[in-house]
Amino acid sequence: MKFPLASLLVALGLAHAGNAAPRNSGPWNLAALKAVPKVEWGERTNLVQSLYYAGEPFKGQATRVFAYYGRPEGSGPFPAMVLVHGGGGKAFPLWAEHWAKRGYCAIAMDLAGNGPVGRLPDGGPEQGDVAKFRDFTEADARDMWTYHAVAAVLRAHSLLTARPEVDRNRIGITGISWGGYLTCIVAGIDDRLKVAVPVYGCGFLHENSVWLESRIAKMTAEHRDRWVSHWDPSQYLAGVSCPILFLNGSNDFAYPMDSYKKCYQLVAERFRKVSVKIKLPHGHIWTFGEVDAFVDSHLKSTPPLATLDAMRISGERVTAKVIAPVPVTKAEFHFTTDTGPWQKRQWFSKPAEFKDGIVTAPLPTERPLVCYLSVTDSRGVAVSTQHEELSPAK
Repeated sequence: MKFPLASLLVALGLAHAGNAAPRNSGPWNLAALKAVPKVEWGERTNLVQSLYYAGEPFKGQATRVFAYYGRPEGSGPFPAMVLVHGGGGKAFPLWAEHWAKRGYCAIAMDLAGNGPVGRLPDGGPEQGDVAKFRDFTEADARDMWTYHAVAAVLRAHSLLTARPEVDRNRIGITGISWGGYLTCIVAGIDDRLKVAVPVYGCGFLHENSVWLESRIAKMTAEHRDRWVSHWDPSQYLAGVSCPILFLNGSNDFAYPMDSYKKCYQLVAERFRKVSVKIKLPHGHIWTFGEVDAFVDSHLKSTPPLATLDAMRISGERVTAKVIAPVPVTKAEFHFTTDTGPWQKRQWFSKPAEFKDGIVTAPLPTERPLVCYLSVTDSRGVAVSTQHEELSPAK
């Protein structure tokens, strides 16, 4: 069943994207990065072809970015996706193939200066934590890893727009872990995107993240402020003006729920959806149904994910209104009474009641309490409310 795209945009309140907050373009020259880069095409195997495209200069030298490009059989025009890997990742041909099999063109690039079999002699900066968090000045900011990675993602998008088989008005992005971090930045600065899904990755790394003690706390105040102002997604997310799904786990080792919530709250409510899953595994996993269904709903006009209003707490019950174009098959109440590091908290899930478009659950008596509601539809995809924190009674 197809839903008219224009009707969906109006119904979801997305028709006036121009009302998003002003964009912070950071150190990137967006006009230059929207130009189509020079491309060298390599071998094609089934639905996937290797390529190199021009990157940003690194330490005064020209660079190339290695990538895989997936495309379906046929002439299109097809929707397309930019695929952004995380730490320890690379250009994954199977990721590009996953989207090609689903009827999308897709580009998966390497962001660590590597080619198919090792480091390129003309690659950009490597991707280790030392490179990511080192001190810098305005003079060498454009040699930083985040600068190069974001630029490479923007250039990949520009490359897609020039492909005859791609519908340039139906291009989205998804990234995993550090790729989710980059997706948050790119979604905030690239006004061409029509949909975005950061998986795990977020900003406010300087307030709480796995790198807080090991890297950020060891910076001088000037270094930290300079790093945050240039490279933390919190500086860019308010500029998002396309539908965006934030997908994370309750106990993610790197991107905890407090920083995650602060990030998605920077995005206008009409654009964002949230899906927090209990103990979601962290890895280069590109088979989450939520990602596929959310992207399809905006690039192929398939039924959208459910929409949950803000969770309301009244007495000892919580409720949330739900709009669900696809039948809801499960409603749940998730909670923890633990404090301390988010990564170590024990979570519990209990069935919630779903009736007449409202999900309801009783509150446990324990305090402090962190809780949220979720619904899962017949496709098996889940959407959540934001979590709320209830303090002990005074």
